[in-house]
Amino acid sequence: MHHHFLIHKPHGYLSQFVYEKKRHKKLLGELYNFPKGTMAIGRLDEDSEGLLLLTTDGMMSEMVRSKTVEKEYYAQVDGMINEEAVAQIKKGVEIGFKGIRYTTKECEAKIIYQLPESIGEGRRIRDQRHGPTSWVSITLTEGKFRQVRKMTAAVGFPTLRLVRIRVGNLHLQNLKAGEVLHVNKFEL
Repeated sequence: MHHHFLIHKPHGYLSQFVYEKKRHKKLLGELYNFPKGTMAIGRLDEDSEGLLLLTTDGMMSEMVRSKTVEKEYYAQVDGMINEEAVAQIKKGVEIGFKGIRYTTKECEAKIIYQLPESIGEGRRIRDQRHGPTSWVSITLTEGKFRQVRKMTAAVGFPTLRLVRIRVGNLHLQNLKAGEVLHVNKFEL
């Protein structure tokens, strides 16, 4: 019998259970007593937060990582993002990936005017003296290394905070940072 989990990965944690390098890093196993063989499906980098799926079923992992499952992110960006920048993101922008130039696939994107309470304050990024910030929603079916961050930077609005709020039909909902929800299966 396989186990499946939804977790709100907090900022500052790696999306893994083992870290072989010398420096101490916070790992997922510190948040919950996961069964042996649990793996993260996809990753969120150490600076990102939000919905992460974990499972003991390798086949489920492959299905979720497929190019058909949407992943939605809320990105807090430096400055007041505008409709022109959002239109560029939707159309696809050129980013660097493994030393080569890559044009991202078309995607959904929109400005977020009212942030849901479930996102929470998060860690303090900076104060208003450094200028305004705004939020944008970006929904992808691909997931290159640090892609959302590279996309917002490519249109002149570097990402300050990144939260994955949805994978397929699974939503972050009201999970607080560090909370884990054991589910029977993933309804994608």
